[in-house]
Amino acid sequence: MELLLVAILVALLVGGFVWWRREQAAREARSLADVRADAQRWYERLGGQVMNLHGDDPAVRQALVDAAERYNAAGSQLEQAGTVQQYRLARETALEGLAYARAARVALGLDPGPELPPLAAAQGAGELTRERQVQVQGETFKAGPQPGRDTPYYHPGGRFQGRPVPAGWYSTPWWKTALGAGAGVIGGMLIADALFSPAFADPGYGYEAGNQEGYDDAQGADADAQGADQGDFGAGDQAGDFGAGDFGGGDFGGGDFGGGDFGGGDI
Repeated sequence: MELLLVAILVALLVGGFVWWRREQAAREARSLADVRADAQRWYERLGGQVMNLHGDDPAVRQALVDAAERYNAAGSQLEQAGTVQQYRLARETALEGLAYARAARVALGLDPGPELPPLAAAQGAGELTRERQVQVQGETFKAGPQPGRDTPYYHPGGRFQGRPVPAGWYSTPWWKTALGAGAGVIGGMLIADALFSPAFADPGYGYEAGNQEGYDDAQGADADAQGADQGDFGAGDQAGDFGAGDFGGGDFGGGDFGGGDFGGGDI
């Protein structure tokens, strides 16, 4: 009798395990089918945009070239994908291509269409909200929120060497030319620092915090100066050097680097 009970218990355990494995396999298959269908949907949508958009403007042509590159890459990834993660990667590539296609529509003066799901690579990078121009190693680099004759290269947002690159239009695709080793990487980092952080601080650091620290440092320097030589660093000079003129609303306040440009992730 005991042997019979043990045999029944073992049979139940084995049967339960087999059922659980089948259910797990079915769930994994459904999950895989879902992510495959989602990636395929965005890939096909990108294909339609690439096929139907045309333009002679440099900004339009370049954005469509980048969109077509992502279309080809996503297609190759879909053919080789066999896991959830691989299909998600193909989906991300297709979405990036659609971001370029959307930029091309903006450059053409068309309705950009519905918003796209956020790119994982662009998380925290923000977007440009005003035009910028800097000199780096004797060269001029420009960037802005809109396409133009001087800014025909679109970037959907991401990171370069750990530095956030906001979505926007640029005068040159420095993130591509700086992908090599040696001086190219150093040059790319200098460009990123100059474009997004005039004080050569990390753009992810946050200018509200940086501004406050700068103000506190100035206040400390001001107090030290008063104690050292009241005659040379009187109230009048202090106000001119460390007051509203330099660290107040004029330069680092709401005018240039306040919430309008660097707040909330936008630059």
